[in-house]
Amino acid sequence: MNITYFFIIFLVGITIGSFTNAFVWRTKKHKTMEGRSMCPKCEKTLLAKDLIPILSFLILKGKCRNCKTKISIQYPLVEAWFGVAFLMSALIHQSGLYGFSTELLRDWLIIFILSFLFIYDYLYKELPDKITLPSIVILFVLSLVFGWHSWQSMLVSASVLGGFFLLQFVISRGKWIGGGDIRLGFLMGIILGWPLGMVALMLSYVGGAFLSIILLALKKTSLESQTPFGTYLTVATLFSMFWGQQLLNWYLGLLF
Repeated sequence: MNITYFFIIFLVGITIGSFTNAFVWRTKKHKTMEGRSMCPKCEKTLLAKDLIPILSFLILKGKCRNCKTKISIQYPLVEAWFGVAFLMSALIHQSGLYGFSTELLRDWLIIFILSFLFIYDYLYKELPDKITLPSIVILFVLSLVFGWHSWQSMLVSASVLGGFFLLQFVISRGKWIGGGDIRLGFLMGIILGWPLGMVALMLSYVGGAFLSIILLALKKTSLESQTPFGTYLTVATLFSMFWGQQLLNWYLGLLF
Protein backbone atom coordinates (compact mmCIF):
# COMPACT_ATOMS: atom_id res chain seq x y z
CA MET A 1 0.00 0.00 0.00
CA ASN A 2 1.25 3.53 -0.69
CA ILE A 3 0.14 7.06 -0.07
CA THR A 4 -1.09 7.49 -3.64
CA TYR A 5 -3.56 4.63 -3.18
CA PHE A 6 -4.99 6.13 0.01
CA PHE A 7 -5.11 9.61 -1.53
CA ILE A 8 -7.18 8.22 -4.41
CA ILE A 9 -9.50 6.54 -1.88
CA PHE A 10 -9.94 9.90 -0.12
CA LEU A 11 -10.76 11.60 -3.44
CA VAL A 12 -13.33 8.90 -4.22
CA GLY A 13 -14.85 9.43 -0.77
CA ILE A 14 -15.25 13.19 -1.02
CA THR A 15 -16.69 12.80 -4.53
CA ILE A 16 -19.32 10.35 -3.22
CA GLY A 17 -19.95 12.82 -0.40
CA SER A 18 -20.65 15.57 -2.92
CA PHE A 19 -23.02 13.24 -4.77
CA THR A 20 -24.78 12.37 -1.49
CA ASN A 21 -25.41 16.03 -0.69
CA ALA A 22 -27.07 16.49 -4.08
CA PHE A 23 -28.97 13.19 -3.76
CA VAL A 24 -30.41 14.18 -0.37
CA TRP A 25 -31.67 17.52 -1.66
CA ARG A 26 -33.07 16.08 -4.91
CA THR A 27 -34.79 13.25 -3.05
CA LYS A 28 -36.55 15.74 -0.78
CA LYS A 29 -37.57 17.89 -3.76
CA HIS A 30 -38.71 14.79 -5.71
CA LYS A 31 -36.19 15.52 -8.47
CA THR A 32 -34.20 12.98 -10.45
CA MET A 33 -30.40 12.99 -10.59
CA GLU A 34 -30.53 14.08 -14.22
CA GLY A 35 -29.39 17.57 -15.15
CA ARG A 36 -26.69 19.91 -13.88
CA SER A 37 -26.34 20.93 -10.23
CA MET A 38 -27.87 24.24 -9.26
CA CYS A 39 -27.96 26.66 -6.35
CA PRO A 40 -30.97 25.78 -4.15
CA LYS A 41 -31.67 29.51 -3.66
CA CYS A 42 -31.28 31.22 -7.05
CA GLU A 43 -31.48 27.96 -9.08
CA LYS A 44 -28.61 29.07 -11.32
CA THR A 45 -26.66 26.20 -12.88
CA LEU A 46 -23.34 25.77 -11.10
CA LEU A 47 -20.06 25.88 -13.00
CA ALA A 48 -17.76 22.86 -12.99
CA LYS A 49 -15.19 24.82 -10.93
CA ASP A 50 -17.85 25.39 -8.25
CA LEU A 51 -18.42 21.65 -7.81
CA ILE A 52 -14.97 20.61 -6.58
CA PRO A 53 -15.56 18.91 -3.20
CA ILE A 54 -14.40 20.99 -0.20
CA LEU A 55 -12.12 23.26 -2.28
CA SER A 56 -14.97 25.11 -4.05
CA PHE A 57 -16.56 25.92 -0.68
CA LEU A 58 -13.27 27.39 0.54
CA ILE A 59 -12.55 29.30 -2.68
CA LEU A 60 -16.08 30.78 -2.74
CA LYS A 61 -15.82 31.56 0.99
CA GLY A 62 -19.02 29.64 1.64
CA LYS A 63 -21.22 31.73 -0.69
CA CYS A 64 -22.96 31.13 -4.01
CA ARG A 65 -21.03 32.73 -6.89
CA ASN A 66 -24.27 34.12 -8.39
CA CYS A 67 -26.62 35.21 -5.59
CA LYS A 68 -24.05 35.35 -2.73
CA THR A 69 -26.36 33.29 -0.52
CA LYS A 70 -24.47 31.51 2.24
CA ILE A 71 -23.79 27.85 1.46
CA SER A 72 -24.55 25.46 4.32
CA ILE A 73 -21.51 24.09 6.15
CA GLN A 74 -23.23 20.73 5.68
CA TYR A 75 -21.74 20.41 2.21
CA PRO A 76 -17.99 20.42 3.00
CA LEU A 77 -18.57 18.53 6.26
CA VAL A 78 -20.39 15.69 4.49
CA GLU A 79 -17.71 15.58 1.78
CA ALA A 80 -14.93 15.46 4.37
CA TRP A 81 -16.78 12.78 6.36
CA PHE A 82 -17.03 10.51 3.32
CA GLY A 83 -13.36 10.99 2.55
CA VAL A 84 -12.36 10.06 6.09
CA ALA A 85 -14.85 7.18 6.35
CA PHE A 86 -13.79 5.63 3.02
CA LEU A 87 -10.14 6.01 4.00
CA MET A 88 -10.74 4.47 7.44
CA SER A 89 -12.46 1.43 5.95
CA ALA A 90 -9.66 1.03 3.39
CA LEU A 91 -7.11 1.02 6.22
CA ILE A 92 -9.12 -1.65 8.04
CA HIS A 93 -9.38 -3.85 4.91
CA GLN A 94 -5.77 -3.87 3.74
CA SER A 95 -6.04 -7.09 1.78
CA GLY A 96 -6.88 -8.37 -1.68
CA LEU A 97 -5.91 -6.84 -5.03
CA TYR A 98 -4.69 -3.29 -4.33
CA GLY A 99 -6.55 -3.47 -1.04
CA PHE A 100 -9.94 -4.03 -2.69
CA SER A 101 -12.27 -6.76 -1.49
CA THR A 102 -15.98 -7.44 -1.45
CA GLU A 103 -15.97 -6.52 2.26
CA LEU A 104 -14.49 -3.10 1.52
CA LEU A 105 -17.04 -2.40 -1.22
CA ARG A 106 -19.78 -3.59 1.14
CA ASP A 107 -18.59 -1.17 3.81
CA TRP A 108 -18.56 1.72 1.33
CA LEU A 109 -22.11 0.91 0.27
CA ILE A 110 -23.27 0.75 3.89
CA ILE A 111 -21.45 3.99 4.74
CA PHE A 112 -23.30 5.66 1.87
CA ILE A 113 -26.70 4.29 2.92
CA LEU A 114 -26.34 5.10 6.62
CA SER A 115 -24.87 8.55 5.95
CA PHE A 116 -27.71 9.38 3.56
CA LEU A 117 -30.29 8.32 6.16
CA PHE A 118 -28.50 10.27 8.91
CA ILE A 119 -28.42 13.48 6.87
CA TYR A 120 -31.99 13.13 5.63
CA ASP A 121 -33.39 12.36 9.07
CA TYR A 122 -31.39 15.17 10.68
CA LEU A 123 -32.55 17.74 8.13
CA TYR A 124 -36.12 16.66 7.48
CA LYS A 125 -37.00 14.29 10.37
CA GLU A 126 -37.90 11.58 7.89
CA LEU A 127 -36.44 8.24 6.82
CA PRO A 128 -37.39 7.72 3.15
CA ASP A 129 -38.63 4.22 2.30
CA LYS A 130 -37.24 4.61 -1.22
CA ILE A 131 -33.78 4.22 0.33
CA THR A 132 -34.44 1.99 3.35
CA LEU A 133 -36.54 -0.74 1.70
CA PRO A 134 -34.33 -1.36 -1.38
CA SER A 135 -31.27 -1.34 0.91
CA ILE A 136 -32.80 -4.12 3.03
CA VAL A 137 -33.35 -6.32 -0.03
CA ILE A 138 -30.00 -5.56 -1.71
CA LEU A 139 -27.88 -6.11 1.40
CA PHE A 140 -29.79 -9.27 2.32
CA VAL A 141 -29.13 -10.78 -1.11
CA LEU A 142 -25.48 -9.66 -1.19
CA SER A 143 -24.91 -11.09 2.28
CA LEU A 144 -26.22 -14.45 1.15
CA VAL A 145 -24.14 -14.41 -2.04
CA PHE A 146 -20.86 -13.42 -0.38
CA GLY A 147 -21.44 -15.13 2.97
CA TRP A 148 -21.23 -12.06 5.17
CA HIS A 149 -24.09 -13.25 7.41
CA SER A 150 -26.31 -16.30 7.46
CA TRP A 151 -29.96 -15.77 6.62
CA GLN A 152 -30.88 -16.96 10.12
CA SER A 153 -28.63 -14.36 11.75
CA MET A 154 -30.02 -11.55 9.61
CA LEU A 155 -33.67 -12.50 10.02
CA VAL A 156 -33.39 -12.95 13.79
CA SER A 157 -31.66 -9.61 14.23
CA ALA A 158 -33.99 -7.79 11.82
CA SER A 159 -37.08 -9.29 13.46
CA VAL A 160 -35.96 -8.43 16.99
CA LEU A 161 -34.97 -4.84 16.18
CA GLY A 162 -37.84 -4.13 13.81
CA GLY A 163 -40.29 -5.83 16.15
CA PHE A 164 -39.00 -3.82 19.10
CA PHE A 165 -39.68 -0.55 17.28
CA LEU A 166 -42.99 -1.83 15.94
CA LEU A 167 -44.11 -2.63 19.49
CA GLN A 168 -43.26 0.90 20.62
CA PHE A 169 -45.09 2.33 17.62
CA VAL A 170 -48.25 0.33 18.38
CA ILE A 171 -48.25 1.03 22.13
CA SER A 172 -47.68 4.77 21.69
CA ARG A 173 -49.82 5.04 18.54
CA GLY A 174 -46.87 6.56 16.72
CA LYS A 175 -45.97 9.11 19.42
CA TRP A 176 -42.73 7.54 20.62
CA ILE A 177 -41.28 6.45 17.33
CA GLY A 178 -41.97 6.79 13.62
CA GLY A 179 -42.67 4.17 11.03
CA GLY A 180 -39.35 4.92 9.34
CA ASP A 181 -37.53 3.77 12.47
CA ILE A 182 -39.23 0.38 12.19
CA ARG A 183 -37.84 -0.10 8.67
CA LEU A 184 -34.45 1.20 9.82
CA GLY A 185 -34.52 -1.43 12.60
CA PHE A 186 -34.92 -4.15 9.97
CA LEU A 187 -32.07 -2.63 7.95
CA MET A 188 -29.83 -2.58 11.03
CA GLY A 189 -30.49 -6.27 11.54
CA ILE A 190 -29.59 -7.10 7.93
CA ILE A 191 -26.38 -5.05 8.12
CA LEU A 192 -25.16 -6.39 11.47
CA GLY A 193 -26.75 -9.78 11.95
CA TRP A 194 -27.09 -11.33 15.40
CA PRO A 195 -25.99 -10.38 18.07
CA LEU A 196 -24.36 -7.15 16.82
CA GLY A 197 -27.80 -5.75 16.04
CA MET A 198 -28.50 -5.73 19.78
CA VAL A 199 -25.16 -4.01 20.41
CA ALA A 200 -26.18 -1.20 18.04
CA LEU A 201 -29.61 -0.94 19.67
CA MET A 202 -28.09 -0.55 23.13
CA LEU A 203 -25.51 1.93 21.88
CA SER A 204 -28.19 4.10 20.24
CA TYR A 205 -30.14 4.44 23.49
CA VAL A 206 -27.10 4.92 25.72
CA GLY A 207 -25.49 7.35 23.28
CA GLY A 208 -28.73 9.26 22.80
CA ALA A 209 -29.29 9.61 26.54
CA PHE A 210 -25.67 10.66 27.13
CA LEU A 211 -25.76 13.30 24.38
CA SER A 212 -29.12 14.63 25.58
CA ILE A 213 -27.76 15.05 29.12
CA ILE A 214 -24.75 16.98 27.80
CA LEU A 215 -26.89 19.25 25.61
CA LEU A 216 -29.28 19.91 28.50
CA ALA A 217 -26.37 20.76 30.78
CA LEU A 218 -24.97 23.14 28.15
CA LYS A 219 -28.47 24.57 27.61
CA LYS A 220 -28.21 23.75 23.90
CA THR A 221 -31.58 22.01 23.94
CA SER A 222 -34.67 21.56 26.08
CA LEU A 223 -36.78 18.62 27.19
CA GLU A 224 -39.31 19.58 24.53
CA SER A 225 -36.72 19.45 21.75
CA GLN A 226 -36.55 16.29 19.68
CA THR A 227 -33.51 14.92 17.89
CA PRO A 228 -34.54 12.42 15.21
CA PHE A 229 -33.86 8.96 16.65
CA GLY A 230 -32.73 7.70 13.27
CA THR A 231 -29.54 9.74 13.63
CA TYR A 232 -28.59 7.78 16.76
CA LEU A 233 -29.50 4.48 15.12
CA THR A 234 -27.37 5.10 12.03
CA VAL A 235 -24.32 6.18 14.05
CA ALA A 236 -24.66 3.19 16.40
CA THR A 237 -24.99 0.84 13.41
CA LEU A 238 -21.88 2.21 11.75
CA PHE A 239 -19.87 1.98 14.98
CA SER A 240 -21.07 -1.57 15.61
CA MET A 241 -20.17 -2.62 12.09
CA PHE A 242 -16.50 -1.83 12.71
CA TRP A 243 -16.07 -2.21 16.47
CA GLY A 244 -19.21 -3.90 17.78
CA GLN A 245 -17.60 -7.32 18.20
CA GLN A 246 -14.71 -5.87 20.23
CA LEU A 247 -17.18 -3.97 22.40
CA LEU A 248 -19.29 -7.10 22.91
CA ASN A 249 -16.22 -9.18 23.82
CA TRP A 250 -15.10 -6.54 26.31
CA TYR A 251 -18.54 -6.42 27.93
CA LEU A 252 -18.85 -10.20 28.16
CA GLY A 253 -15.37 -10.29 29.64
CA LEU A 254 -16.56 -8.07 32.49
CA LEU A 255 -19.46 -10.42 33.20
CA PHE A 256 -17.54 -13.66 32.96
